[in-house]
Amino acid sequence: MASPIYETEKLIADDIDAYLELHQHKSLLRFITCGSVDDGKSTLIGRLLYDSKMIFEDQLAALESDSKKVGTQGQDIDFALLVDGLAAEREQGITIDVAYRFFATEKRKFIVADCPGHEQYTRNMVTGASTANLAIILVDARKGVLPQTRRHSYLTHLLGIRNIVLAVNKMDLVDYNQQTFDDIVADYQKFADEIGIDSFTAMPISGFRGDNITGPSENTPWYDGINLVEHLETVELDITSNQSKPFRMPVQWVNRPNLDFRGFSGQISSGRIAPGDAVRILPSGKTSTVTKIVTLGGNLEEAVAGQSVTICLADEVDCSRGDVIAVADNPPQSADQFETTLVWMADDALIPGRAYWLKLASQTVSATLQPPKYQVDVNSLEHLASKTLELNDIGVATLTTDRDVVFESYAEESGGANKALGGFILVDKLTNATVAAGMLHFSLRRAQNVHWQAVDISREAHAKQKGQSPRLLWFTGLSGSGKSTVANLVEKKLHALGRHSFLLDGDNVRHGLNKDLGFTDTDRIENIRRIGEVAKLMTDAGLIVLTAFISPFRAEREMVRNMLPDGEFLEIHIDTPLSVAEERDVKGLYKKARSGELKNFTGIDSPYEAPDTPEIHIDTTKLSPEDAAEQIVEQIQSAWENA
Repeated sequence: MASPIYETEKLIADDIDAYLELHQHKSLLRFITCGSVDDGKSTLIGRLLYDSKMIFEDQLAALESDSKKVGTQGQDIDFALLVDGLAAEREQGITIDVAYRFFATEKRKFIVADCPGHEQYTRNMVTGASTANLAIILVDARKGVLPQTRRHSYLTHLLGIRNIVLAVNKMDLVDYNQQTFDDIVADYQKFADEIGIDSFTAMPISGFRGDNITGPSENTPWYDGINLVEHLETVELDITSNQSKPFRMPVQWVNRPNLDFRGFSGQISSGRIAPGDAVRILPSGKTSTVTKIVTLGGNLEEAVAGQSVTICLADEVDCSRGDVIAVADNPPQSADQFETTLVWMADDALIPGRAYWLKLASQTVSATLQPPKYQVDVNSLEHLASKTLELNDIGVATLTTDRDVVFESYAEESGGANKALGGFILVDKLTNATVAAGMLHFSLRRAQNVHWQAVDISREAHAKQKGQSPRLLWFTGLSGSGKSTVANLVEKKLHALGRHSFLLDGDNVRHGLNKDLGFTDTDRIENIRRIGEVAKLMTDAGLIVLTAFISPFRAEREMVRNMLPDGEFLEIHIDTPLSVAEERDVKGLYKKARSGELKNFTGIDSPYEAPDTPEIHIDTTKLSPEDAAEQIVEQIQSAWENA
């Protein structure tokens, strides 16, 4: 009987159009290979590419040549070189970055991510696993289950991958001994039970020799299970189970090509939808009915999970990017405070209280984290006390968003994962770097019990009564720069002009509202957050608020800016060189800091991040406090007149 590969090659030769049509409709499986260093991940993928005939002749020639120069298999082909593309990877014989490769068999298409084994590259492994349907956990038959095997298994389970293959590799180096295989499987089973892995498929393989990769191996007559490729071809995809869940579609774009058409575009994350179905728009809760489902290829009678479509509704409901269209009688929840699990992926540690961008499906909101409840030791599964999270740490923490987000618990009771509405990333607001990946567990009771109370007198009414536009004048600069002096003079001038204002001074606030806070980075951030909230309430009352705080971090000044309507936050940099501020040293603080008596002092052993583009810049080496105050008031008045 002809082999599947032969049949495929014959079809390509005889009828390329028929082959392309067949190839187009194959299902796609995304999977990862992970495990400890030198467990043979790259070699296994190289073998899969080689056996599936996905290597061109020139690639094969280059592989044979490179194998002799930098390979680790003597004169034999080193399949790992097909995947390890970085020079450092080839030199060290390790995987550093995630390498994605495509291959196909007669039954299915595959995208495989080769994940690095070193603990320092755990964040790379999380990236590769975030879109995977299956994980191959490799174990070196000579070494057994190692700490990194446990770490990757824990992360795999945490990220919701339920199809797990335990591939005991390099069986050729232990003479295909069945007892060795059985002992490793038993050891892994014990750990799997502890972390909640319900089932996994174990198989003895040799990526280098090809045992049990594409067919049964004569070297393991005691193994009567499925081979690796056959398992990959037949395992059930997540998309199949997703179609049986309630309908959800995060809106990515409002499609309005002309006045006669308005639709809402996105990829269906779960369920199925048809014209005539009742839907609910979240978080607003408005309901409507689907009139048609539009695609480039024509209108559909039904759409299912995984399809990208445009949905038209019968009513003119308010719906935009970030909203979620769901089945009307079984919608997801909305909340603004959650318990979450985080995998920290940044070199800089988590700073509790700092605002990050949270991206969940098509929703983007501002979010802050409290100090972790605990950190997880993935080797012992102990819960460790921790005040922060460092690179590659895993922990559980409370997360708060600035407005409700539509979500579902990442982990379902049925064992699946709601990746679309349960998985998120955190992004640094200044650098746009991804700092963490996270999973939402559940909303906290506070989110269910605390609601906004409607009031009859609006902030606009308060401002109109006072005959002014509310503003927040945010003075920032080093200690001794003259912030309080200039701010006090500005308020005196505003008062003389009949303006309603209030000055919040850094030292004065720490005698009352913030007397419980110290001067660590975390306390400084919380100090500014509280002041921002108070200042916002005061501007809601129609006041012109002045604040004089060092506020050393750009991220927190930007956080306060985002609390207010556009144009109401004016950043005023009282710019004084450190040497000048230190010469003044009115309170003797610099002297104490230099002698070591005062820790975490800005400019000495704690950083000050000067504003990049403040609305007002005051150089105190060129202006007296009186002149600086006059200039600030003139600029404010000019802005009011031009408003």
